[in-house]
Amino acid sequence: MAITSRDVARLAGVSQPTVSRALRDDPRVSEATKAKVRAAAEQLGYVPSEAGRALSSGRTRRIGLLITDIENQFYTHIIAPVHLQLERLGYQLMLHTETADNDTIVERLIANGLDGVILATTTVDSVVPLRLRDHGLPFVYFNRTTSFVDADATVVEPTAGFEAAVSRAVALGHTRIGAVLGPSNTSTAQSREVALRAALATNGLSLSPDDIRRGPFDTRTGDEATTSLLSQPSPPTLLFCANDVVAYGALNAASRRGVSVPGDLSIVGFDDLPAASWPIIELSTIAYDLTAMAGEAARLITRRIEQPDASVLHVEYETSFVERRTLSSAPLSD
Repeated sequence: MAITSRDVARLAGVSQPTVSRALRDDPRVSEATKAKVRAAAEQLGYVPSEAGRALSSGRTRRIGLLITDIENQFYTHIIAPVHLQLERLGYQLMLHTETADNDTIVERLIANGLDGVILATTTVDSVVPLRLRDHGLPFVYFNRTTSFVDADATVVEPTAGFEAAVSRAVALGHTRIGAVLGPSNTSTAQSREVALRAALATNGLSLSPDDIRRGPFDTRTGDEATTSLLSQPSPPTLLFCANDVVAYGALNAASRRGVSVPGDLSIVGFDDLPAASWPIIELSTIAYDLTAMAGEAARLITRRIEQPDASVLHVEYETSFVERRTLSSAPLSD
């Protein structure tokens, strides 16, 4: 006869629901009780049945992570921390990728029997949050948000990072500053542009329209934008890039044109991805705790599923400036 959670409950001296909560690391169960339940389960050789859990709770314990910008390197770095946090909480991660925010996404998510969704690539004009809300499927925003539907979110507050980066740039003599900005239909690009302009204004500087380029958060944007900016008679001496991936493209363009970084052109990214610190790159960048932010998104979606009436939480992650090789003094003018 198969061992059941009731057998574990009898051996541990707790109720059957407590066994279920303890084995999924529910914070409402004390650590002492969790240890007692786990010891009993190990002694009996009990393995929880996912199918049984779904039948008894009405949940599949599957969480979707929706990514539409599937070629962006940034998102590869959030999958592991989201998976690990969900696993600790007794849920499974289901990665859902689409090439565009189209009409079939929500139907596909619902058809996969998900308990909730983490939206990682939402645009400000996306209807996906509206449709998820109307279908009653819980979701949280990761990094990007939209004003259409208020929901739990983990976001970056870029102000402190830009203030520190611009202050350092000014101290190094930079006055002609350019920017390769992200797509205007994303909350991240909008908030970073606002923070950058404010930091420049504080130091008596501004962005000239001639020194601004925009595009998707990818290396091609950085490459093409930097090539264009460097073709000007008097190009900027410093580029702020929408993210590290864009900055990698900017570095490629500078190398191709024989422009020394940071001798002729300084470059600053955003995100502090692992590759930014590699000796071959050493990118100066604006940093925050991406791993913690991804894990928090996982915690928020499980909280929303288990406490549907809980108040909405917006968790902000502060930024700092990390100075590396790609920022130095402005070149002396002829």
